[in-house]
Amino acid sequence: MPELPEIETIKNVIGPQIKGLTIEQITLSRPEIIAHPTADEFCAAVTGQTISFLSRRGKFLILHLKNDSRIILHLRMTGCLLAAPPDHPMEKHTHMILRLDNGTELRFSDTRRFGRFWLIQNGEEDTYSGIGKLDLEPFDQKFDAEYLQDKLGRRKKAIKECLLDQSVIVGIGNIYSDEILFRAKIRPARPANSLTEEEWRRLAAEIPKCLSYFIEKNRISPEEYLRGKGQDYRNTPFLLVYGHTGEPCRNCGAALVRTVIGGRSSVYCPACQK
Repeated sequence: MPELPEIETIKNVIGPQIKGLTIEQITLSRPEIIAHPTADEFCAAVTGQTISFLSRRGKFLILHLKNDSRIILHLRMTGCLLAAPPDHPMEKHTHMILRLDNGTELRFSDTRRFGRFWLIQNGEEDTYSGIGKLDLEPFDQKFDAEYLQDKLGRRKKAIKECLLDQSVIVGIGNIYSDEILFRAKIRPARPANSLTEEEWRRLAAEIPKCLSYFIEKNRISPEEYLRGKGQDYRNTPFLLVYGHTGEPCRNCGAALVRTVIGGRSSVYCPACQK
């Protein structure tokens, strides 16, 4: 599933390409991807509207329209968003196309069909998408060790599981929780209530630092993004633990270990992460 750095990349690549353009026509082959309102209501309300800008909230993308309505998108496991010229080859499993007034097509494809759209119209309360349940962004000025310890410091759950809780801090998933905990030298299975104040400080400092690092490594041009079909992120060579089970730790040389925590795979260094 794309996490905060990947969603930020999509926003940075696609946002400038669609800003100020008007949605002239919608082709929808899978009505079930529209979670709210009905597919027919969605298409009728969105057609003819102009896009003001594209933003991100946690792992959500938000298309802000000039009439102050919002199209909210969650890519889930395999969703992909492309801004493509009309003659660009169509990806398999393309479920919706927004045709814009300069000829660009905003295409949504999704192999597993878990991705969802919500249209929240001007003045409507969003009780549908789940955005309202999200808490701080990692880059929020209020995010610090005190905040983390207050929210998580009494929990008995593994700290890895706690970092995935979007109601505490948004945007972190399986990949970057492993990377963050490795950099903070905290074993992912540690109960959150066992962390020391120093460990909370290291963790709070490492979260925005690590995510910012991967946002930068993911930097890509619109042409490269389109050639890579929206999946060619640049972070893979820079991952230190995720996907490297059995390989030597780049810090100490010990073999990296895989375990399962809360049903999710996790990789760590048994020597560096005591």
